[in-house]
Amino acid sequence: MKEPGYLPGSVLKDARLDAGLSVREVARRAGTSHATLLAYENGRKVPGIATFIRILEACGFAVNFDLERRIRDADGIPRGEELEEVLALAEQFPAMMPKEMDYPRFGRAHG
Repeated sequence: MKEPGYLPGSVLKDARLDAGLSVREVARRAGTSHATLLAYENGRKVPGIATFIRILEACGFAVNFDLERRIRDADGIPRGEELEEVLALAEQFPAMMPKEMDYPRFGRAHG
């Protein structure tokens, strides 16, 4: 399967081809007509989310959703300002480690 972000029709077609199923077989399993499935695959029609999931499941795929918070201007932090803050934080870390580290020596034997 391709990464998320592709058009629904291409996702459905890729799922069907990956499953090795014909248009008619997927349509039968999903409870739709082969003409409608072809219209989805070719982008002439766009399935609703329930239909989209049903067709993917008919191809043997599970559908998982991950929700992630987005930071937007409405959250009070403009994206450019957020980037500036991240870069300022990164500048606080050393770019290179010194050749020799200064650290306390523990457990030295006294002789």
